[in-house]
Amino acid sequence: MTHSNAHQIAIDAFREQILNAAKSNIQLSIEGGGTKSWYGNPNQFTKLNTQTYSGILEYQPEELVITACAGTPLKEIEVALKEKNQVLAFEPPHFGEHATFGGAIAAGLAGPGRISVGNFRDFVLGARILDGKGQDLSFGGKVMKNVAGYDVSRLLPGSMGTLSLLLEASVKVLPKPAATATLRCRITQEQALKVLNEWAGQPLPLSASCWIGDTSDDGELSIRLAGAVAAVKSATPLISAQVNAQLISPDEAEDFWNQLREQKLSPFTSLGADQTLYRLALPAACGPLNIPGAESDVVLEWHGQQRWIKAPGDQATFDSIKKLANSHGGHATRFKQGANVNPAFERFTLLSEQAHSKALEAVQARLRSAFDPSGVFATKRLP
Repeated sequence: MTHSNAHQIAIDAFREQILNAAKSNIQLSIEGGGTKSWYGNPNQFTKLNTQTYSGILEYQPEELVITACAGTPLKEIEVALKEKNQVLAFEPPHFGEHATFGGAIAAGLAGPGRISVGNFRDFVLGARILDGKGQDLSFGGKVMKNVAGYDVSRLLPGSMGTLSLLLEASVKVLPKPAATATLRCRITQEQALKVLNEWAGQPLPLSASCWIGDTSDDGELSIRLAGAVAAVKSATPLISAQVNAQLISPDEAEDFWNQLREQKLSPFTSLGADQTLYRLALPAACGPLNIPGAESDVVLEWHGQQRWIKAPGDQATFDSIKKLANSHGGHATRFKQGANVNPAFERFTLLSEQAHSKALEAVQARLRSAFDPSGVFATKRLP
């Protein structure tokens, strides 16, 4: 692994900015390409931009590991992996041309493949950070079995820059599946949830699923199979027969899953000015939900464990959605806001709002204090 003089200059500049912020009691909002600046609670704090610290530091295709700087464009990493027929299996969304590796980790978001392979957090092997005291710290390693004790690097995915400045990360990659196939059919939401849960319990190469439709009518279910050629070949007629599904072309399929990952399908792009796009995370056994005031076109991913619903952006609606999700053992997020929705609204289900996570508030506070005693990264972007 090599670090250039430019890399060291960038780290020294980051450290100086962090130490000055700690001394002056100001907060820094970490940003890469800015493609997810709308995600999480808003803030107007001074930016610390990571794009000056860029580049793939080490890539070992035979070991299925890549190490890169936080400011590295995500597409640069994906191009390098494609050359070796490998992928980031959890399919992190870019949400823009300038998405960075560090930004993808900080957001912690995963695309359609998350249901079959796991979340971003499951793939982070090690990380290098600057904490709120300007200390250069490394955690984890570059192999799955190299971690003793608590793996601090796993805290960074989804932390949204509120713990420390991520400098570098090593993540596990996977070979591109030998075969893929996408099937599509018309089916009700209730039927879709039922068959997806049945299939998930069977030895089928089920890679992703998406149901889009009206909650009171049929919708369109897309099912992606991926894995060994023989497994995909044998599963295709079995699933087709059960739900009368048709195979769609590889080009159409690839375009659909990319559009879904990047939220470019019409249910996402038609958000009204007074609406919010709510993200519901729910257990596998949760059936259809009736949400008063919600628009009829909903999107179900991850076999129904992730649901996207457009509804009024007022606080009362969010409270009722949170209550409904909590009652089923899940939680809700104001993922995207319409132009007229109050930007000061809290975007997340708080730890204190759920019985099983309330005790974690104290743990979270202690972690933040340990990483960032002066509150340099206390932007409240994540509560």
